[in-house]
Amino acid sequence: MKHLKFPSAISFLILFSIVLYSFATIGNKSNSINPTFQQSPFAYLPSSTTHKIIKHTYYALSYNEKYEQAEWVSYFLRSSDEGIGHFKRTRFIDDPKVATESAASDNYKKSGYDRGHLCAAADMRFSKSAYHETFFTSNISPQKHNFNNGIWKQLEEKTRYWAQKYNGIYVVTGGVLQKGLPTIGFEKVAIPNYFYKVLFCNYKGKYKMVAFLMPSVKSKAPLNTFVVSVDAIEKMTGIDFFPQLNDAIENDLERKSDYKAWAF
Repeated sequence: MKHLKFPSAISFLILFSIVLYSFATIGNKSNSINPTFQQSPFAYLPSSTTHKIIKHTYYALSYNEKYEQAEWVSYFLRSSDEGIGHFKRTRFIDDPKVATESAASDNYKKSGYDRGHLCAAADMRFSKSAYHETFFTSNISPQKHNFNNGIWKQLEEKTRYWAQKYNGIYVVTGGVLQKGLPTIGFEKVAIPNYFYKVLFCNYKGKYKMVAFLMPSVKSKAPLNTFVVSVDAIEKMTGIDFFPQLNDAIENDLERKSDYKAWAF
């Protein structure tokens, strides 16, 4: 019978050190996020179900040709401390970066629907070029006026308030694009029944996320009644929001539908 050989004291210490280091590494990973919170417009882009991501200077979008609009628009909304310009409203024009051509503005004529901004023009008033970029037709979706100028406008205004309060936030927004939606115009631009907005920020070293899902109808309900989990919007849209985050952090933030960390 062969005798078992036991490791020397030195070998045991080396092995023990390796095990301790492995546990420490795992622990650090589960509680970490990107080392630096990035404020680039393209730092935390969602996934694209169409694989057609278009980057403009200050925002990006994923265009869905089937529905003739973006499935999401993503950007970093700066604090208004950086300056607010007052620029003349310009005409909507086709997006030159959409290879299949974005839906023409004329689709909306006499349709009964507004050309509803996804990236709001008021969010880009820090420069004239940024403001004008929001008037590409890839950045609009059909919205009834009493929704566009009502509860949706309230949410946009509250988002700018949070950008001011929390020193800038990431915004991802769009209509929920699903089969069987009614359409407008000669290019059959889909009319979403719901619109969403997902917000993410780092304030005083703490990461926060909140999501809103709104039926595209007139409403006088408080904004907090539209708060849902990011997971719920991902399930509806098939989009993975903020995939750049550490999985443990992303899962924790996206499963919650708690708005108490945001100043309403």
